Amino acid sequence: MAKTHSEIKIFNLYGTKEGVVSVAHVTEPYGPKSEPVVSIGISLNGNAVEPEWKVHIPYENIDELIDALELAKKEFGKNYANEQTKPDVDEGLVGGE
Repeated sequence: MAKTHSEIKIFNLYGTKEGVVSVAHVTEPYGPKSEPVVSIGISLNGNAVEPEWKVHIPYENIDELIDALELAKKEFGKNYANEQTKPDVDEGLVGGE
């Protein structure tokens, strides 16, 4: 069990009514003498204390994670997704295959 859990930031999860993303610093997440991590939690019902999903990122991996997230945003972010899901009117695709 984590020795300490310190909230860093909580923000609304886009596309949900009550969902939140929580970011916290956790010391000794896996028992005594285990390295601290950043915990990222997702809660669809707004419960940041007990999220449905969470991931622990060692501090040594944060820069790589940020790089990967920036790459994902650049390559597959909102502008990309909108272009990919835009219906092609010329092909006559309406309401089906």
